[in-house]
Amino acid sequence: MNLFQQLRLGFRSLLLHKLRSALAVLGILIGVTAVIWLVAMGEGVSYQAQQQIKDLGATSIIVRSIKPAEESSRDSGARMGISYGLLREDFERIITNVPTISRAVPMREISREVRHREHFVDGQVIACTPDYFGMTRLRIARGRALSEVDIQTYANVVVLAHEAAMKLFPIEDPLGRAVQIGQEFYVIVGIAVQRSAAAAIGGSLDARQYDRDVYIPLSTFRSRIGDRVATIRAGAFQLETVELTQITAVVDDMKEVDATADIIRSLLQRYHKVVDYAVVVPKELLEQAETMRAMFNVLLLLIAGISLLVGGIGIMNIMLATVTERTREIGIRRALGATKGEIVQQFLWETVVLSGTGGLLGVIFGFLCGPTVNGVRRAVGLFLPEVWAALPPNIRNLEPRLAPWSIVAAFGISVGVGIVFGIYPARRAANMDPIEALRHE
Repeated sequence: MNLFQQLRLGFRSLLLHKLRSALAVLGILIGVTAVIWLVAMGEGVSYQAQQQIKDLGATSIIVRSIKPAEESSRDSGARMGISYGLLREDFERIITNVPTISRAVPMREISREVRHREHFVDGQVIACTPDYFGMTRLRIARGRALSEVDIQTYANVVVLAHEAAMKLFPIEDPLGRAVQIGQEFYVIVGIAVQRSAAAAIGGSLDARQYDRDVYIPLSTFRSRIGDRVATIRAGAFQLETVELTQITAVVDDMKEVDATADIIRSLLQRYHKVVDYAVVVPKELLEQAETMRAMFNVLLLLIAGISLLVGGIGIMNIMLATVTERTREIGIRRALGATKGEIVQQFLWETVVLSGTGGLLGVIFGFLCGPTVNGVRRAVGLFLPEVWAALPPNIRNLEPRLAPWSIVAAFGISVGVGIVFGIYPARRAANMDPIEALRHE
């Protein structure tokens, strides 16, 4: 009952100065909301990165071709062009000499215009084997994926990503129809499930727009397009020879990932005079993402803590003014027998009411983070489509994720801030001389 009376008296005292109390509550509200929103945004970005890494596979090792300095390539010259990257022999060496690898998938990738009549899309041609679909968790919405028969017969077949199919066949059923890639025509045998774009990860893997990919058999790519591809860079015509863009190897036990990656690096170093490859271990990226997430959360809490500190200073300012205004009341209470402890308790409860109210309202506004972000996203996409298209994929696909610990921490800190900044005004009120307080006008 005493607790209820203290809270009731605290509310009544603060309601005597509604605007002043509301401003103090607003400072705490903003601080708590900032903590919850910033942590939620950070968790959303971190979740995207972690899911992207997990999609690559915690037991996977990705070996990619990288273009070295032109003078360091295997072949050079205006007529021959440049040659670099992974070889088919590298793939054979890896699956033959590394016993811990359970399966490996080669892949070749180039940018090409894909056309159907007057419709076209600038997509990525992914030349792969049937295992590529399972390894990358690429699901088929309609039709079928590539098969071993397609590989063996050098079939001119293609699987289209969702967006590519929609752009090339806005009103027609694409299955069974043909698209043109270069000078060749390919029959569509499947449509992939829509997949969100992936942002770049720590400089190790580039951003990917999966919905513009087209998938053809690796053997067909070699026979129809070939290893040597003409490119135009900065207005200059250049020939590049790359046999494989990427090799993805999978081991059965996560404990063997690091050792297997080291063996692959040693194997490639032996046969590559220049470093025209990169070995990426998703498990290491996942550990780095977890570390960055923790550091990011600490930074966000520090930034949001400044808002709570400002709110606490506002509470102290209000309580000092309240003590001055209620000096005569304090003198009367002391004359009637109230102890210093009771005076301190009275004013501390008022600060707790202020900070607690701001904290509760901040938590309520914190739960509005997701709907607010989605509303802003829809508004930008509707009224500013060009700005929306220019945004990076990780921003367009960002989904805030409320962290329960941030809600508890933000509310607890808000109440703690109220108590800490309320102690000095409360002690100042309790230490007043009763006789001098009664004389105060």
